[in-house]
Amino acid sequence: MKAIYASIIVLILDRLTKIWIVNSMELYESIPILQNIFHITYVRNPGGAFGILASRPGFFILANVLIIALLIYIYRDLSPAPLLVTAAVGMMIGGALGNLYDRIAFGTVIDFLDFRIWPVFNVADMGIVMGAGLLAIYLLRQGWGSEQADGGDLH
Repeated sequence: MKAIYASIIVLILDRLTKIWIVNSMELYESIPILQNIFHITYVRNPGGAFGILASRPGFFILANVLIIALLIYIYRDLSPAPLLVTAAVGMMIGGALGNLYDRIAFGTVIDFLDFRIWPVFNVADMGIVMGAGLLAIYLLRQGWGSEQADGGDLH
């Protein structure tokens, strides 16, 4: 499965950046990189995106596992998949694994990228969003909705 390379890259970058943040900053410390535009801010998120369902950590562990399994299933179903799909699925799996690791190890997700107009996020989140975006672009370019109705496939 070639998607594993993209997964490993995202997972390693996520873990290395989070280890660096935890070892070099205090919780809630914020370092301005571009004043009032971009800061490195160490926070922990017990919930999902935007902190939703913070009191349900078990839900997010189960959801991550199910999403990873679904992504692997979809990828295997599309095999052989184009490079764009392979990279997209790999990035999403790597991001999901990065946040899953945090939830299991710490009960929260370590976040630190702070653009001040958006909730603080991390490299795993970037992998998930960028992978979903690439997959959406691929599906839109392939006319996924109309092809599926006509019995076409994604290859």
